[in-house]
Amino acid sequence: IIMDKDQIKGRIKEAQGKVKEVIGKILDDKKMEVEGILLKKAGRTQAGLSDFNDKIKRQIAKQVAK
Repeated sequence: IIMDKDQIKGRIKEAQGKVKEVIGKILDDKKMEVEGILLKKAGRTQAGLSDFNDKIKRQIAKQVAK
């Protein structure tokens, strides 16, 4: 599977959020923990939208090829 830029950026953002969330838990820093959770969710959403967009493009290409 080839990922586009938005998918890659989303996955990176998701990983950064997870790291920030864990560090926030370790340091007992609720603000950092919540920021990590939000960053993780934003990354997951960005990647998910890009995945969805990719699926739509493939479906259109299949329909056009028929």
